Amino acid sequence: QVQLVQSGGGLVQPGGSLSVSCSASASINTFFELAWYRQAPGKQREVVATFSVGGTTTYASSVKGRFTMSGDSATNTVYLHLTSLKPEDTAVYYCRAENQGSYYWGQGTQVTVSS
Repeated sequence: QVQLVQSGGGLVQPGGSLSVSCSASASINTFFELAWYRQAPGKQREVVATFSVGGTTTYASSVKGRFTMSGDSATNTVYLHLTSLKPEDTAVYYCRAENQGSYYWGQGTQVTVSS
Protein backbone atom coordinates (compact mmCIF):
# COMPACT_ATOMS: atom_id res chain seq x y z
CA GLN A 1 0.00 0.00 0.00
CA VAL A 2 1.47 3.31 -1.09
CA GLN A 3 1.23 6.23 1.31
CA LEU A 4 1.45 9.88 0.35
CA VAL A 5 2.15 12.36 3.14
CA GLN A 6 1.75 16.05 2.44
CA SER A 7 3.25 19.09 4.13
CA GLY A 8 3.56 22.80 3.54
CA GLY A 9 0.79 25.19 2.63
CA GLY A 10 -0.59 27.79 4.99
CA LEU A 11 -1.71 31.39 4.84
CA VAL A 12 -0.20 33.79 2.32
CA GLN A 13 -1.07 37.25 1.04
CA PRO A 14 -2.18 37.82 -2.55
CA GLY A 15 0.82 37.90 -4.82
CA GLY A 16 2.81 35.73 -2.47
CA SER A 17 4.36 32.31 -2.91
CA LEU A 18 4.57 29.03 -1.10
CA SER A 19 5.15 25.37 -1.75
CA VAL A 20 3.42 22.15 -0.85
CA SER A 21 5.16 18.79 -0.81
CA CYS A 22 4.09 15.18 -1.09
CA SER A 23 6.36 12.40 0.18
CA ALA A 24 5.72 8.92 -1.17
CA SER A 25 6.43 5.62 0.55
CA ALA A 26 7.54 4.18 -2.80
CA SER A 27 9.83 5.38 -5.53
CA ILE A 28 8.12 8.13 -7.50
CA ASN A 29 9.75 6.66 -10.60
CA THR A 30 7.39 3.68 -10.35
CA PHE A 31 4.27 5.76 -10.82
CA PHE A 32 2.67 6.12 -14.21
CA GLU A 33 1.23 9.50 -13.27
CA LEU A 34 1.64 12.06 -10.50
CA ALA A 35 -0.76 14.92 -10.09
CA TRP A 36 -1.88 17.78 -7.91
CA TYR A 37 -5.55 18.55 -7.38
CA ARG A 38 -7.35 21.18 -5.37
CA GLN A 39 -10.79 21.61 -3.92
CA ALA A 40 -12.17 24.98 -2.97
CA PRO A 41 -15.09 25.33 -0.56
CA GLY A 42 -18.32 24.42 -2.27
CA LYS A 43 -16.59 23.35 -5.47
CA GLN A 44 -15.58 20.09 -7.07
CA ARG A 45 -12.05 18.83 -6.90
CA GLU A 46 -10.09 19.94 -9.96
CA VAL A 47 -6.76 18.96 -11.43
CA VAL A 48 -4.02 21.55 -11.16
CA ALA A 49 -0.95 19.83 -12.61
CA THR A 50 -0.14 16.42 -14.00
CA PHE A 51 3.17 14.70 -14.68
CA SER A 52 2.97 11.58 -16.84
CA VAL A 53 5.51 8.92 -17.76
CA GLY A 54 7.56 10.29 -20.62
CA GLY A 55 8.23 13.52 -18.79
CA THR A 56 5.27 15.67 -19.82
CA THR A 57 3.83 18.10 -17.29
CA THR A 58 0.54 19.83 -17.98
CA TYR A 59 -1.14 22.60 -16.02
CA ALA A 60 -4.65 23.89 -15.68
CA SER A 61 -5.10 27.12 -17.60
CA SER A 62 -5.93 28.94 -14.37
CA VAL A 63 -2.48 28.23 -12.91
CA LYS A 64 -0.25 28.01 -15.97
CA GLY A 65 2.75 30.27 -15.63
CA ARG A 66 2.20 30.62 -11.88
CA PHE A 67 2.47 27.08 -10.52
CA THR A 68 5.30 24.61 -11.11
CA MET A 69 5.33 20.91 -10.37
CA SER A 70 8.64 19.23 -9.63
CA GLY A 71 9.96 16.01 -8.15
CA ASP A 72 12.98 14.69 -6.31
CA SER A 73 13.54 11.00 -6.92
CA ALA A 74 16.24 10.87 -4.24
CA THR A 75 13.67 11.64 -1.54
CA ASN A 76 10.57 10.38 -3.39
CA THR A 77 8.97 13.78 -2.96
CA VAL A 78 6.81 15.73 -5.35
CA TYR A 79 6.41 19.47 -5.00
CA LEU A 80 3.98 22.10 -6.15
CA HIS A 81 5.43 25.59 -6.13
CA LEU A 82 2.75 28.27 -6.11
CA THR A 83 3.57 31.87 -7.06
CA SER A 84 1.60 35.04 -7.79
CA LEU A 85 -1.14 33.62 -5.63
CA LYS A 86 -4.69 34.91 -5.89
CA PRO A 87 -7.58 34.62 -3.43
CA GLU A 88 -9.24 32.19 -5.83
CA ASP A 89 -6.32 29.81 -5.33
CA THR A 90 -7.57 29.20 -1.81
CA ALA A 91 -8.31 25.50 -1.53
CA VAL A 92 -7.23 22.20 -0.05
CA TYR A 93 -4.49 20.82 -2.27
CA TYR A 94 -4.09 17.08 -2.77
CA CYS A 95 -1.39 15.01 -4.42
CA ARG A 96 -2.30 11.85 -6.27
CA ALA A 97 -0.24 9.01 -7.65
CA GLU A 98 -1.34 6.35 -10.11
CA ASN A 99 0.26 2.98 -10.69
CA GLN A 100 -1.26 0.21 -12.79
CA GLY A 101 -4.76 1.48 -12.32
CA SER A 102 -4.47 2.05 -8.58
CA TYR A 103 -4.81 5.59 -7.28
CA TYR A 104 -3.34 6.94 -4.07
CA TRP A 105 -4.15 10.28 -2.44
CA GLY A 106 -2.39 12.50 0.04
CA GLN A 107 -4.28 13.74 3.07
CA GLY A 108 -4.67 17.28 1.74
CA THR A 109 -3.02 20.58 2.63
CA GLN A 110 -4.82 23.88 3.15
CA VAL A 111 -3.64 26.90 1.17
CA THR A 112 -5.33 30.18 2.05
CA VAL A 113 -4.67 33.36 0.08
CA SER A 114 -5.93 36.38 1.94
CA SER A 115 -4.84 39.83 3.01
